[in-house]
Amino acid sequence: MKPLYQRILLKLSGEGLAGNAKNGINSEVVARLAQEIAKIRSMGVKICLVVGGGNFFRGAKDAAQTMDRSVADQIGMMATLMNALSLKSALDNINCPAIIYSGLNVPQVCDTYCFKDAIDSLEQGNVLIFAGGTGSPYFTTDTGAVLRAAEMHCDILLKATQVDGVYDADPRYNLNAVRFDKISYDSVIAQHLNVMDMTAIALARDVKLPIMVFAQADENSLIDAVCGTVKHTIIKS
Repeated sequence: MKPLYQRILLKLSGEGLAGNAKNGINSEVVARLAQEIAKIRSMGVKICLVVGGGNFFRGAKDAAQTMDRSVADQIGMMATLMNALSLKSALDNINCPAIIYSGLNVPQVCDTYCFKDAIDSLEQGNVLIFAGGTGSPYFTTDTGAVLRAAEMHCDILLKATQVDGVYDADPRYNLNAVRFDKISYDSVIAQHLNVMDMTAIALARDVKLPIMVFAQADENSLIDAVCGTVKHTIIKS
């Protein structure tokens, strides 16, 4: 198998780390993902990671009307940091060098994001794990992922989700939903497709960053995505 891309940002689903449970972290799932990431790195691919925090907290959605949106988003950002620490630990266990850069300033836990430090570290062959989103409320981890992918000059953003692409309706609830093989940024926005928030899609369009959407659940799905053999949808101009 040969990778199609040499520099990627992999956006992992926080819920995907929970395995069959609804919440928390499944250590076996995290270990499997780490093995796949290490194998992708061994293929010569430079890897950036962003992981959501939905297995712990989903920001504005979970807060509903009981909490200030800024506070809720800060909790969500800290949830992404917990997942990042779990992934780094799993990578450390298999001697795959990984560094966490956080949009939040938590120096006792990890490095604070700095563009120059991050790009230098990526060139040195480290796996970069970006946590804490952008460090500001009202921006999702999807938007943070697009931003970091653009800054790191990635060839593509690989978005791992619970479904195998972009559909015209949610296939988990609509058996007649139709999957797109390819779709434009503008079509995603015009049709209000909820694969990513609209800010993330608009930013990806502006920086001409293609996005591959695929299912995270299958074994070797990350490797197959990098090699273009997984079932997926491409979002591009």
